[in-house]
Parts: sequence; structure tokens; C-alpha cells
Amino acid sequence: MHINQQCIGCRQCWPVCPVGAIGAAADGHHSEVNLDRCVECSACLRSRVCPVNAFEPQELPWPRSLRSAFSDVLSPHKSTGVLGRGTEEMKTNDVTGRLRAGFVNVAVELGRPGISASFEDVQTVTRALARLDVEFQKENPVTSLFTNDRNGDLNPEVLGERVLSALVEFEIPVSRVPELVEALEEAGKTVDTVFSAALAEPIRPGESEPELIQILEENGIFYRPNGKTNVGLGKPFLPVEAAS
Repeated sequence: MHINQQCIGCRQCWPVCPVGAIGAAADGHHSEVNLDRCVECSACLRSRVCPVNAFEPQELPWPRSLRSAFSDVLSPHKSTGVLGRGTEEMKTNDVTGRLRAGFVNVAVELGRPGISASFEDVQTVTRALARLDVEFQKENPVTSLFTNDRNGDLNPEVLGERVLSALVEFEIPVSRVPELVEALEEAGKTVDTVFSAALAEPIRPGESEPELIQILEENGIFYRPNGKTNVGLGKPFLPVEAAS
């Protein structure tokens, strides 16, 4: 994003930027966008807060175009055609048949408004996960950036790009969740951002409590419970018991 010479330096746009990329220009009379920090989310443009319409979208060549794809809610990913940072919502995975018995679907989200994340941060986490032999979700945009999904390496061209946030999605046997938490805690020591992990496991008929909850509690792992009820609006394309 660029601020043109129509800018009157009113600073009304400064608090609109979710990553604090707008500040004073060198002349002290205008505002400018720090392009290194900007994640191309277009929040400043769509807010219409500028009284003189000084914001101008720039052409975004590869790999900078990834910033828009991961940060602008109206920008689809070329690899998936989906608006958003991950696969079609994780909460639909029981309908699509992705939730397999004995496995948990995991989404690690790196970055937040106000902080953002670089793909170098993302690679730190994907490398840690790859050492656990996780199955990365093929329809996820981050997965499309791998040069080697077996070791978690991303295309070197993208490592310097920043995004508002990015989702890494995969599945892992529920029994290996303690290993997963340990690996994420270790990766968290070296990334320059924040991240959280969402784990999904279906409750099977006759179950009073998912195995995942039991494992988390037995290992003293902090979690915030959440839940969803499938009221029959959709049926799995594949029986969840069919995958093994």
C-alpha cells in the first residue's frame, strides 16, 4: 500500500493499521507506509478514514502478493481459490470426512493483529512439526509453499514476507499430542511472533469424553474447551471409520 502526495498529515489512518505500519514521513508533514511491516491487508483503504483518499494500492508481484493473500480477507489464495488462511473451516471437517478415528486435526495459527508473522517464523514451526511426521493438510495455502513437506522447508523466496497471520493445518494420532505440545513449546522459544494451536476430535457415539481431553488432562496440558454439534445439516462424504 502507498500513500500519495495528497496526504495532509492528519494521522487519522494511523490507528487503523492492524500492524502499526503507518507513521510519519521524513518531512514530518505527511504519513507513509512502512513497506517492510505492511502486510497488504487493505484495512487502511477499506476503512475510508482518509479525508483526501490518499491511499493507493500497489501492484504486488510475487512473493509480496502472498502478503495480500494471507492478510486481506477479500483476496483468495491462488493455490486453493478459498478466501481465508486455511482450508474451508476446520469446523466442517466432520462433514468432509477429514476427522479420522484415532487422529486429531490441528491448526497452528501464527501471528495476530498488532504482531503479524513472517514465513521464516512459519518455517520454524513447520520444521518442528515435520520431525513428528505429521500429515500436512494438502488443501492448506501454507502447504502449497513447501519445497519439501517431509522436512517442513518453505520456498526460500517467501521467507522474508510478513502476513497478518498464517495457519498450518495437519493431523496427528491422538496418542502423540504430548509430543506435539513439546515440539511447539520448543519452537516457540525461537519465533518472533505468537501462535496458538486448535485441536479437533469428534465425540463418537457412546463416548462420554473425547480421548483427546483425557490425554491433555493426564499430561497437565492447559486447554480451553470448545464444541460444536452436528445437527444433521450435512453428512460425511466418507464414513469417519473408513479411514485408518
